[in-house]
Amino acid sequence: MKTASVLDNITYNEKGNSPKVSLIMTSYLGKEVRIAFRKNQFVKEHYTPSPIVVEVYEGQIEFGAEGGVVVLSKGDMISLKGGVRHDLTALEDSVVKLSLHKNDNYGHIKDILKS
Repeated sequence: MKTASVLDNITYNEKGNSPKVSLIMTSYLGKEVRIAFRKNQFVKEHYTPSPIVVEVYEGQIEFGAEGGVVVLSKGDMISLKGGVRHDLTALEDSVVKLSLHKNDNYGHIKDILKS
């Protein structure tokens, strides 16, 4: 059995436009990743090869995908199939959990934020 908390020990990237990304759990199902945004921080448009689920734990974000934008608030979730280009922008300080497929590479998230 493994346990983790999305809301414990949150740290933010206080410099720049990119949020702080932390791997909080791996399991036989996949990887759980916390993304901690300060207001106006963003993740530029990208895609993952596998399906994802994004859930907002605190705050509010704009989630762009498939030519549209959805505002997600605390408790909201969205899922995407693999290969769909998407982006995220924090409308206020926010904490988001990203669920990745077990075969998806967590390292590619950090690469997206660097470029």
